[in-house]
Amino acid sequence: MNEQLEKQPQSAQQIPPPNYLVWAILTTILCCLPFGIVSIVYAAQVNSKWTAGDYEGAKQSSKNAKIWAWVSFGVALAGAIIWAILTLVIGIAGLGLDALASFNV
Repeated sequence: MNEQLEKQPQSAQQIPPPNYLVWAILTTILCCLPFGIVSIVYAAQVNSKWTAGDYEGAKQSSKNAKIWAWVSFGVALAGAIIWAILTLVIGIAGLGLDALASFNV
């Protein structure tokens, strides 16, 4: 039994890298569509590359899927922060104009 394990290639004993497909789909739906789609494409490549024996390619696709999911999340977060700041600034500016209008009686 031990001889069989020793004769198997080392890559066959490894577990496949995570494909991050769920995370890619969630960031596509909830965050930023274009970057999320890129993440989905890379996530879909992981399992097929692994089963084809392209272990390094599967690891690289997994890494790229994770990076693009983070990019999608970061762009959405930056957009939300910019939107909040603009809303605050416009709200304050609107209050300022109302105050000036009351002085021009």
